[in-house]
Amino acid sequence: MNIYSRLLLSKSMNKIPEIQFKPADEIKAFQEKLLNVQLAYLQTNSAFYQKMFADYNIDINRIKTIEDLKQIPVTTKTDLQLHNQQFLCVNKNKIIDYVTTSGTLGNPVTFGLTSNDLDRLSYNEYLSFTTAGCTPDDILQLMTTIDRRFMAGLAYFLGARELGMGIARVGNGIPELQWDTINRIHPTCGMVVPSFLIKLIEFAEKNNINYNHSSLRKCVCIGEALRNQDFTLNTLGRRIHDKWPELQLHSTYASTEMQSSFTECSELCGGHLQPELIIVEFLDDDNNPVAQGEAGEVTITTLGVEGMPLLRFKTGDICYHHTEPCACGRNTIRLCPVLGRKGQMIKYKGTTLYPPALFDILDSIPAVINYVIEVYTNDLGTDEILIRVGSEVKSEAFEKEIKDLFRSKVRVAPTISFESAEYISKIQMPPMSRKTIKFIDLR
Repeated sequence: MNIYSRLLLSKSMNKIPEIQFKPADEIKAFQEKLLNVQLAYLQTNSAFYQKMFADYNIDINRIKTIEDLKQIPVTTKTDLQLHNQQFLCVNKNKIIDYVTTSGTLGNPVTFGLTSNDLDRLSYNEYLSFTTAGCTPDDILQLMTTIDRRFMAGLAYFLGARELGMGIARVGNGIPELQWDTINRIHPTCGMVVPSFLIKLIEFAEKNNINYNHSSLRKCVCIGEALRNQDFTLNTLGRRIHDKWPELQLHSTYASTEMQSSFTECSELCGGHLQPELIIVEFLDDDNNPVAQGEAGEVTITTLGVEGMPLLRFKTGDICYHHTEPCACGRNTIRLCPVLGRKGQMIKYKGTTLYPPALFDILDSIPAVINYVIEVYTNDLGTDEILIRVGSEVKSEAFEKEIKDLFRSKVRVAPTISFESAEYISKIQMPPMSRKTIKFIDLR
């Protein structure tokens, strides 16, 4: 029986594994033991890492600590795209589930999960839900897709099942069906993209539904930031909270590549690392660790993944992190909201911007129904920003109001183009998309 089987059995008493609450040095020592097991597994089973270790004369027996990982080159999204099959560590007849990444910065990458990987995924989301305070007495309304090769929707279902929650698999969209389900089944927790909560509120208000007195009391939110870097609610978070103050909002951050998640506890001050499942580093452009208080690229080493484990994989997500103990009692690393994706960084008129900062401004303007931000290269070879705004107000005065708000917040004003909200909705959700698209990079 491997360590993950034992951890799964520990849930029979419905207790969060104690490792999260141990002193930081014990957590680190625990992770380093698992790291040694992971390196040996890669040396034996991964064609990609076998070649890397040989090419760089890496003796895995000399990698004893997390700090020693700096001896190993990082793995990139390009590596996954160019050498996808070389990452597979098992025979294909051991693969149970095939998923793909969302392809935000390029072509989607295929991942294969074994039966043990699905158990691990289930365990991860069990931890995620319990970190957010969920119990077997909760009923989860799953408002994300579980099809279209989407790992997350399946993970949420498996984790909720492992915890013993009831589950209503509604999928994304269709506010009328969501409210019908809430009224029929009385879920207490939602799994949702937070901007969709705005649509639920708008539908409820148009149809005289008293949402503040519904059964829904908590939502675990994916895909969009709810908080600023100081953990106060950002514009989107405030809009939801101001309308629905009884609804507690927890952020969770994950990706297909890491097959793990970082979820906020009751203190709502960053997503907690699950130390038995993943090692995380925060690196600069030269692959050196950044200090707390500096933004770094989230770089992960998976622990216990059987099908396609990754070593020092740079996710492209830029974050701050915290290492001090949390008031909830956990001593694990916490991630701040993602600043942006490295590949989506914009240099506009001398100012460095990430899309989430632009989203936050647009979300604060009541007359903006929806929007898409396009970035392209102009005739001078520099970045240009066009924001397509869906709004019933289309005037020079409103355009000036939007531009002035951008200047006050980020010092520069992009080009504004007014479109119909219906046209923007079609751009945001093309037929093959699993997520709402608000940023299009044409560079």
